[in-house]
Amino acid sequence: MKTLLVVWTLFLVFPKFLSEGYKPPSGFVPNSSTAVKIAEAVLIPIYGEQQITSERPFGANLKDDVWVVEGTLHCPGTQTASAVSCDGGVATVRISKTDGRILFMWHGK
Repeated sequence: MKTLLVVWTLFLVFPKFLSEGYKPPSGFVPNSSTAVKIAEAVLIPIYGEQQITSERPFGANLKDDVWVVEGTLHCPGTQTASAVSCDGGVATVRISKTDGRILFMWHGK
């Protein structure tokens, strides 16, 4: 009788663990470099490798378990974009830290 109870418990409980799979304690996207790699991987097929490469380096900031990844706008004739205002836009991707889902993606003009 005890053996039957153990077998039925395994049949009922074990599939639950298999269906959930492994979840890393720090999420599937644990750091900014991983977030940037994921963002570039989804942006290149849509906007083209040349466009996305021109927006490097990409920066990633974590807000409420969502990575916000943005490209860098390079103004013509300048070394840095921080102090200069110029026309153009960059790619933005929001990625769930927990499961790696792409929550939002767009490219400014």
